[in-house]
Amino acid sequence: MNTTMLQNEISEGFDGKKLRRVIAASSVGTLIEWYDFYIFGSLSVIIATKFFPSDNPTAAFLSTLATFAAGFVVRPFGALFFGRLGDLLGRKYTFLVTLLIMGFSTFAIGLIPSYSSIGFLAPILVLTLRLLQGLALGGEYGGAATYVAEHAEPNKRGLRTAWIQTTASLGLFISLLVILATKKSMSLEAFNDWGWRIPFLISIVMVGISYFIRKNMDESPLFAQAKQEGKIVANPLKESFGKKLNFKFVLLALFGATMGQGVVWYTGQFYALSFLQKVANIEFEQSNYIIAISLAAGTGFFIFFGWLSDKIGRKGIMLAGMLIAICTYRPIYQAMYELADVNLKTEKVNLRQVHTDYHMIDGTVTLSKVTRTIYTYTDGTQLLEEKTEKVSHLPSIQREKAMLKKTIHVGQHAFWMLILLVFIQVLYVTMVYGPIAAFLVEMFPTAIRYTSMSLPYHIGNGIFGGLLPAVATYLAAKANTANEVAAAAGQSLPYAKPYLEGLWYPIIIGGVCFVIGLLYINGKDREIND
Repeated sequence: MNTTMLQNEISEGFDGKKLRRVIAASSVGTLIEWYDFYIFGSLSVIIATKFFPSDNPTAAFLSTLATFAAGFVVRPFGALFFGRLGDLLGRKYTFLVTLLIMGFSTFAIGLIPSYSSIGFLAPILVLTLRLLQGLALGGEYGGAATYVAEHAEPNKRGLRTAWIQTTASLGLFISLLVILATKKSMSLEAFNDWGWRIPFLISIVMVGISYFIRKNMDESPLFAQAKQEGKIVANPLKESFGKKLNFKFVLLALFGATMGQGVVWYTGQFYALSFLQKVANIEFEQSNYIIAISLAAGTGFFIFFGWLSDKIGRKGIMLAGMLIAICTYRPIYQAMYELADVNLKTEKVNLRQVHTDYHMIDGTVTLSKVTRTIYTYTDGTQLLEEKTEKVSHLPSIQREKAMLKKTIHVGQHAFWMLILLVFIQVLYVTMVYGPIAAFLVEMFPTAIRYTSMSLPYHIGNGIFGGLLPAVATYLAAKANTANEVAAAAGQSLPYAKPYLEGLWYPIIIGGVCFVIGLLYINGKDREIND
């Protein structure tokens, strides 16, 4: 029996209950891996203070983003290693291994002592475990998507694999909920001291449950038949990348689809969160609620666009999502910035509160003066401005520049408008991401599918997408610095809106991908075995 006949049998007489178990088991395990992976990013602001030197907060935060990005950079290597195993030994065995590696690494991050306790060993350990997370995730997604697609009916492949696509956003959503619930259960001081470790530690329970669910799954029917008929390729890496035709499709999948999809995904979720917290200065809890509600409202559209791609094709939906995103990012982020900009609001001056505290700095004769000022605005927004400066009666002590920290809690109207603006970005994500698993599966034959689809997916998402928060933050910081230097020199400012400069990265990458995909991708091929 050839694989086309087997797919027809799946379509005509498939076991709906079994297929639902396959989708559920694959999705739950992948969701947990995404949760583990994104806990780090969701807590990046706090991690920056725990595992890196505290004398330069900006450098510490950029180091945290770079460590976060490192996990993405190694994902292609995980795709190659585990993709090869998946094409040789089977889909089921491989993503059992990736699940356990991810679970161990996440749990261990929650146990690492802080920088103040073990010095530079702390960031080294964090980086090592982050790299293991990236390797594991590199092998997970391709296995789960391939496994579900090879069980699915040919005319519903987009719909069935779309459930896998929901797991990335749901993993981020659940990570935010766990963080918020943990934070609500204790004082702010306790959470910042040790409570932030809880989301890392409890992941081991979820991983254990998922392992036992996956352990009882059967192998993919298409892979099992290929193995029975002796059609397993001895060297999937050589077959995928050594043959000109296969390698051409790998490159096309990367530069015509996953590269643009990756930057749209990370702009709409991770950069949106980073922008709210670091640029708009919206406080930690409220910014996480904005992202969580937007994700909850938008996640169902992964299923919708996966279903729609079965009806009208994958290419048009994905490219439309890219094009709309790159054309609207700047006005969306400008609107987000203005909703939190207190310079555009009217203060209720009679409600202003000022509190000043003095603390002796240990081992010195210098006082730390902390002035907290709360400004209240007519739309319900509140700004907490915290100014910290050193005070000494000794003239030999050089006066240092005061540190100023601003935290904004926006009013109800701005809060819901921000949710709407992030939700629009999540819709773009669902358009480019919902159909892509089926699209990638259909590009490559069974014998090399796991390897061939995993690499372009994880380069597009892990490198082009994963580097986005760090690169975009760097571009915005560089623009701010250029403006500060120009202002000090009495020159005109080179950047009118420095906070938007980071968006050039996803706009350019997405634009290039759109052109390549439009010109060279065949949007009509749905055959899984050619």
